[in-house]
Amino acid sequence: MKLNDIRKLHQKKYRNAFKHYLVEGEHLVQELQKAAVHQPALRNAELYVTDAYEHWQSPFTTHVVGERQMAQLADTQHPQGILAVVPIPDGNQEISPVDGERAIYLYEVQDPGNLGTILRTLAWFGGFRCLLSPGSVDPYNPKVVRASMGALFHLPLETDVPLDILARRYSNIASLDLNGKQLTSDGFHRHDCYLFGNEARGVPRQALEKLGTTAYTIEGRGDIESLNLATSVNICAYELVRKPSD
Repeated sequence: MKLNDIRKLHQKKYRNAFKHYLVEGEHLVQELQKAAVHQPALRNAELYVTDAYEHWQSPFTTHVVGERQMAQLADTQHPQGILAVVPIPDGNQEISPVDGERAIYLYEVQDPGNLGTILRTLAWFGGFRCLLSPGSVDPYNPKVVRASMGALFHLPLETDVPLDILARRYSNIASLDLNGKQLTSDGFHRHDCYLFGNEARGVPRQALEKLGTTAYTIEGRGDIESLNLATSVNICAYELVRKPSD
């Protein structure tokens, strides 16, 4: 890609147009290289480095640029001097499920930090895929990419998945509700899809009734009314790993 086009990847409309996104910093580039061993599509990424990283060992086509050019390409205020331009996979294509895998469906998640943290947790535990509804934050937003700490490369991810098709794909869907069953009850780990709502609005009640979800509650003893979305997903993921299905 031309340098002028790479600068535009800071904006979603250009990421969509060019079908590429940016990955910055040593750690994320290292995670990208690990993932590329098993994912051929990622091998088409291209690396841009300053003189300090000229001898970086990489399977990608590498371009050396000046520090001023790097500052213009990077999204961070003080770039390390290494970034990759990575092709965006086709997130609209259903990824074949793996035996024993569970789906985490996020309805209109808006906060980049929340999404990045969720992806990181799911990739850490393994055995999950993440489905994003239309209207969710772009998973290739630089803030999401950084917050995911490379999890984005290791986790099955689908975008723009309509809420109303979940019943076709999954027969047993769980959701969270203040008046649901306890999270530690026997039934929680027997679902194949777990539905989480928007940070402020949750999921429309009518949609939950139509899907026939089973509601569960993360029981708390404090005085606050709710948990952060990423925290809720993290607790549920840990519970599912702690007590696997029979």
